Amino acid sequence: MTAPWWRSAVVYQIYPRSFLDTDGDGVGDLEGIRRRLDHLTWLGVDALWLSPIYPSPMADFGYDVADHRDVDPVFGDLAAFDRLVTEAHDRGLRVLLDWVPNHTSDRHPWFVAARSSRHDPQRDWYIWRDRPTNWTSAFGTGAAWTRDEATDQYYLHHFLPQQPDLNWANPEVVEAMHGVLYFWLDRGVDGFRADVVHLLGRDPAFPDDPPERVGSSRVGTHDEPVTHALLRGIRGMLDGYAGDRVMVGEVNLADSAAIAAYYGRGDELHLAFNFGLLFAPWDAARWREVIAEVLAAYTPADAWPTWVLSNHDQPRHRTRYGSAGRARAAAVALLTLPGTPFLYAGEELGLAHAEIPPERALDPDGRDGCRAPIPWQPGPAHGWASAQPWLPWPPEPDAHSAARLREDPGSILHLYRRLLAARRASPALTGGEFAWLDAPPGVLAYTRTTGQDRRTVLVNHTDDSQPTGLDGAHEVVVSSRGEGDRRTLAPSQALLLRS
Repeated sequence: MTAPWWRSAVVYQIYPRSFLDTDGDGVGDLEGIRRRLDHLTWLGVDALWLSPIYPSPMADFGYDVADHRDVDPVFGDLAAFDRLVTEAHDRGLRVLLDWVPNHTSDRHPWFVAARSSRHDPQRDWYIWRDRPTNWTSAFGTGAAWTRDEATDQYYLHHFLPQQPDLNWANPEVVEAMHGVLYFWLDRGVDGFRADVVHLLGRDPAFPDDPPERVGSSRVGTHDEPVTHALLRGIRGMLDGYAGDRVMVGEVNLADSAAIAAYYGRGDELHLAFNFGLLFAPWDAARWREVIAEVLAAYTPADAWPTWVLSNHDQPRHRTRYGSAGRARAAAVALLTLPGTPFLYAGEELGLAHAEIPPERALDPDGRDGCRAPIPWQPGPAHGWASAQPWLPWPPEPDAHSAARLREDPGSILHLYRRLLAARRASPALTGGEFAWLDAPPGVLAYTRTTGQDRRTVLVNHTDDSQPTGLDGAHEVVVSSRGEGDRRTLAPSQALLLRS
């Protein structure tokens, strides 16, 4: 059988507010994404994933959805979305859309109705209690329950009070949210990234947290068995839809085995993020531990790994690792490990985490720095319609603009392009077996093999030159810096070799 497209794909995450503004309001829009589709095809990615574009009061910048079946005017409209999908498909690009199933905005018509009366038909679409538990919400906002004065009950919210949790124990909620998926599938979407999808199931007893957990959000520990039945329902409707659609789940659990369980037996999530490398320091031993843990947990054929170095919630990895050279070497590992890599817009430009002055800070959880606007060309506006975007530019925007980097064959942008081309050209890299190689301390070394196609990857996590110890003929396919020498690794250098 032919493997599904998402097993060999590389997915490019776009934070729409920060990609490109075309109407002069300082906020990126769908038209800006459409105009830069050629950047994605030139780069060589296979799919783009859009962070939320729905109507929203923007308390959590789109993750507080006020209407699941429309586009916020700041981004455009449904016609603009349809044009984007059509032109992406014309270029061979798949389109994934963020789906927020756990909660809505408190301004969503469902919640407006639910809080209007204890007897409203949609009251049970959310979770209400006369007495709250001792749970704590995320973002440091305090209790996970807020009292609604008009009806004198508390509603649950794992995040902001403006983000009430939906009650997935109610079949009407399940039907309504399946309907949301159908709405976007009918518009041509190829799949979804499901936000904090592990939170959907609830223990109907709503037990208090033990004393040692009071004050900590439950988002990173919530793991209720009933969620798996809900995911099987979602998977069934996706698999029954025409075409090869995919559901990528954000499962914010620390243990890889616990995350892998959300694949079920090939009947729950198609893919689930693991964030091990997102939080690992630049240390070869730690990277090896993370990779080995993930590959051991995802051994069954139905549990396909994912890899990510940066996203819209965490500091950019160039800043975390402390140098541009390390970020380049990390790209080689990201795009050669077994599984599906996810790139975050701007990492191919080598963007550093932006410093946001207090008076410009907007996000309730301090995530503005990784959401700074993408610079497309040198100059005050950097290709945007406004020189005053919603957030400050990242460091050195001229030097890291796409236009400037495209002129330099040695830039990180061209490194990503070469890596993506090498990945597409090698069955070993897209689906081959993985094996560790012996290497000096501080060096990560492994092979990928399919039949006669064999690739060797070496990543030097040290600031010293290291011998590779390779025997036989090895041809350098991609070097993260310079031309590369199969016998010696320069400091913070990575090599992809054909052997």
